[in-house]
Amino acid sequence: MSKILIVEDDLSIQALLHDFIQNAGYDVVLASDGVEALTKYSEQTFDLVLLDIMLPKIDGYGVCEVIRQKSDVPIIMLTALDGEQNQIRGLDLQADDYIIKPFSMPVLIRKISAVLRRSSTSEHAPQTINYKKLTLDLDGYKVYVSGESIDLTPREFEILRELLTHKGKILTRKNLLQMLWKYEFFGDERIIDTHIKNLRKKLNSADYIETIRGVGYRIDKEN
Repeated sequence: MSKILIVEDDLSIQALLHDFIQNAGYDVVLASDGVEALTKYSEQTFDLVLLDIMLPKIDGYGVCEVIRQKSDVPIIMLTALDGEQNQIRGLDLQADDYIIKPFSMPVLIRKISAVLRRSSTSEHAPQTINYKKLTLDLDGYKVYVSGESIDLTPREFEILRELLTHKGKILTRKNLLQMLWKYEFFGDERIIDTHIKNLRKKLNSADYIETIRGVGYRIDKEN
């Protein structure tokens, strides 16, 4: 049975999450602020963290950052903050998903299941991808151009990984969102364009990403 740490300071929402997720077959542990969350995380092993952002003492961004320094446990962030920059900040901290309140409990359960499934199968993926000047270290989330390390955000890395994994195939924004988030994405699909723009700038001479106007993006294996 997977164990989930729920971090939520609104006690009514906390109780609702507890009952619904427990009834779905998961073992549940509760925390009401950032300090309590980190204390419980250090004392036990969890398969997933469901993390509110607006928390007392230490906010969800801070909790996520501390956890990521120690572990790659899946993290789903919950928040009423629906701005794009808030979403990007959470995802750049390597959260696995960002869900805006109010949300459907059945949809949340399916997203939890998808993230856990993705986590359980990721260890079977190849450790590196090589293409021309590029080397992707899939375990370390690092990218090298001609042997020199390039600093990418987690989402930039994942987009590059998907394009290289599907060399020669055109990936639409929707394709990329589904591959990265593993389920229906309810935000603005143009967030992919922002990531691609930043990725191209960082790759510089090793930018092999081709824009297929009106369709999507690809890395052409014949280039």
